[in-house]
Amino acid sequence: MTAYRAEWIFDGHRWHDDAALVVEGDRIAAILPAAEAEGAETIPGWIVPGLIDLQVNGGGGVMLNDEPTAQGIARICAAHAAFGTTSVMVTLITDRPEVTRAAIAATEAARGQPGLLGLHLEGPHFDPARKGTHDPALIRPMETGDLALLVEAAASLPHLICTVAPEAVTVAQIRALAEAGAMVSLGHSDCAFSAAQAGIDAGARMVTHLFNAMSPLTHRAPGLVGAALDDGRVSAGLIADGFHVDDAALRIALRGKAGPGRMFLVSDAMSTIGTDLPGLTLNGRQIFRKDGRLTLADGTLAGADIALIDAVRHVHQGLGLPLDQALQLAALNPAQAMGCEDLGHLQPGARADFIAITPEITASGSWIGGTRVSP
Repeated sequence: MTAYRAEWIFDGHRWHDDAALVVEGDRIAAILPAAEAEGAETIPGWIVPGLIDLQVNGGGGVMLNDEPTAQGIARICAAHAAFGTTSVMVTLITDRPEVTRAAIAATEAARGQPGLLGLHLEGPHFDPARKGTHDPALIRPMETGDLALLVEAAASLPHLICTVAPEAVTVAQIRALAEAGAMVSLGHSDCAFSAAQAGIDAGARMVTHLFNAMSPLTHRAPGLVGAALDDGRVSAGLIADGFHVDDAALRIALRGKAGPGRMFLVSDAMSTIGTDLPGLTLNGRQIFRKDGRLTLADGTLAGADIALIDAVRHVHQGLGLPLDQALQLAALNPAQAMGCEDLGHLQPGARADFIAITPEITASGSWIGGTRVSP
């Protein structure tokens, strides 16, 4: 057993003052009063659950699209671990079928990599009208071969998220993916509220980066945004970088989400995280990095230039959300959305994924399965 003492420990539900986190192997054994943990290592700052990011396109100078290998995945996970993200769904942006197959194979090969939770396939089955930064030449409806590949991947990968637009897939395809074990997420869509509901009825349980790349909610056409907020069966991600979604819309979504599904934060991070790169390329197109934004030449937002801890800091300091709630948005809520009962909290039996943070809400140390991985 190893014990770590901190001024404050947040277990995912409540705070413990002057306490010690006891770790046995790769699991949390207990949280004790510090006086009962003789020989505990003192950790400056506060101990909180490791962050869980369900949408990570890249990091450490690597984009999964450009390097769909186990080595590329390891670099992405390591880059985000340095910022307090201990579980990552590496994300493939719309690409050619052979790149999709390579990303699936790479995720299988990287099984057991510290920090790897699974694979998020964001596309190519979208509405071209809501393409965002995705290459319109690669967007297409789902075909029989695509479905077979994804069903097979769902059986072999630890976790798989498939973001699809209801107008680019059939209800039967959504049902088949959900029954195979994939997490079906709706996004990049202009669909009507009724189409979103049909997708949810078929088994979709998530919505990808709410508000972005989808029609806006209006009083007679609530669309996918309205379905995400109104239907408690789905959870929904938010990019809280100060650019993708206005702060007022963030507050409205956080107040208005029907449960038991919950909102959660994602970074939508690109390869720039952990580097001083001036930009990157995606599917042959230049993406420019300036003043915290990543954009195509026409100004279209192209992913985000944040790690998940930056989103936590934004909703806490910028929106005024209590820190425990901000942390839940980036740890407990995404864990519950994925059905990972032993992640996102520090109660006995949970995997010992935790981080140390400063009062300024920056990560100063990360542990995955009880082993310190950063710095």
